[in-house]
Amino acid sequence: MPVLLLVIILGIVEGVTEYLPVSSTGHLILATELMGFDADRWALFNIAIQPGAILAIVILYWRTFWDVFTGLFQRSPSAWAFTRNLLVAFVPAVVLGLALGDQIETMLGNATIVAWALIVGGFAILAVERYARPEYSGGVAEMSLKQSAMVGVVQCLAMIPGVSRSGATILGAMGMGIDRRTAAEFSFFLAVPTLAGATALQLYKHGAGIGGDMVGYLLLGSFVSFVVAVAVVKAFLAVITRFGFGPFAWYRIIAGSAALIWLAAR
Repeated sequence: MPVLLLVIILGIVEGVTEYLPVSSTGHLILATELMGFDADRWALFNIAIQPGAILAIVILYWRTFWDVFTGLFQRSPSAWAFTRNLLVAFVPAVVLGLALGDQIETMLGNATIVAWALIVGGFAILAVERYARPEYSGGVAEMSLKQSAMVGVVQCLAMIPGVSRSGATILGAMGMGIDRRTAAEFSFFLAVPTLAGATALQLYKHGAGIGGDMVGYLLLGSFVSFVVAVAVVKAFLAVITRFGFGPFAWYRIIAGSAALIWLAAR
């Protein structure tokens, strides 16, 4: 398969899966393996195209970000609460990401871990959907400090490839009584500093090894992921409002099981 086609496919996979509770990193690892490429060699690429998905959220929610930005200067309580909640939820990922960076990188090339994580995560979603009793919480700014901190801790589970950052944060929030839409949007907003930090760290550690061709591939992959993510985020909110997260849970279980069978048979 031509490398250019691989780059486009990985960009599509990133854009489709980044904000769904199905694990973008896990799907990128499995997609790379499925197409016969070394997942370890493409691990940096899979992380470095995340800015495209980040930009999608910034564009889609530009008014929210702008209101928060201007509200900080106007000493708006809601703007300060919004910012506080994101920062508090972001801190655990920074601490563990720096402390366990090498161990996390080791897992990024392990497709078997991804497959099992997809299956276990699928059953976790079904359990939360059945037993959680979320109520309308009034939006991200209305979340308590404790709720934000706990979501940040739960997000760290996504350092295991296949768990899903968005899935962990959304389910963690719902488990604490936060409604689906607020949980999903908090996951979107939290993705901006989290993904930006992860990308910056990987580029700092391994950026010297990126050649001229890879820069072009990264730009293309980021652009593709941006375009796809814009469409997917809008559709995702409509789906969870009507059907909940059950369809994503069953998808994870089926995809993870199929991946285990394929990995065992190849």
